[in-house]
Amino acid sequence: MSAMKAPSETDSPLNAASLARAGHRSPLQQLLHAFNQPLTGLQCSIDVALACPRPVEYHVQWLREGLQLTERMRALVGAIREVADIEDETNDEPETIELKAILREMVDDLRRVAEARGVAVTLKDSAVSLLVKVGRRRLSTLVFRLVEAVLNLAEQGTTLQIETGGVTDHAWVGIRWIGGPRSAEFSRPELGLLVGQAGWERLGAKWERERTEDLETVTLWLPGISVGGENS
Repeated sequence: MSAMKAPSETDSPLNAASLARAGHRSPLQQLLHAFNQPLTGLQCSIDVALACPRPVEYHVQWLREGLQLTERMRALVGAIREVADIEDETNDEPETIELKAILREMVDDLRRVAEARGVAVTLKDSAVSLLVKVGRRRLSTLVFRLVEAVLNLAEQGTTLQIETGGVTDHAWVGIRWIGGPRSAEFSRPELGLLVGQAGWERLGAKWERERTEDLETVTLWLPGISVGGENS
């Protein structure tokens, strides 16, 4: 992974007000907007079905399409609930944790899942210690969710690369993978990644996602993390 440029003060993690000013939708806002689309589609479909008598075949097809829209809404509601739960997390006692140790732990936990999907996982540690003060359960959940979501998006037979680093008072985590055929915008893997984004932004991270052809990258900038000079 190429060297990363530290964000300036104006690039620091965005709170709700600055997100709105920048025209950037938070994960929750994206989910609510996405939910409105199948809901509107279902309402329009019902209106058309009731407008005049229809043959039985029409109603059978209408029910199939309605079930698809309902299933999509159920998935979105589940993601909205997860984001809301993230917002309510207050009972995990903060402690000083080595971020790289949590990454190694979660990668080991998911290695068998990765092998089953035909995806290799590599973790490249930087020569710095990255200490973050946060609840251990919360951090473990965020790392697990992020890696799991990316595994579900990665193309079979490719390698998922994870790298860490730090500059001045900013630590970063970079994840790079080759994506498979573009899935629906709010497919289950994409929803998982969006929920993961909400959790990291809640923690104060700046989330960046880029895609060039099939190559995808997520970079998490974590300002305020203590960056030491020795390996953990």
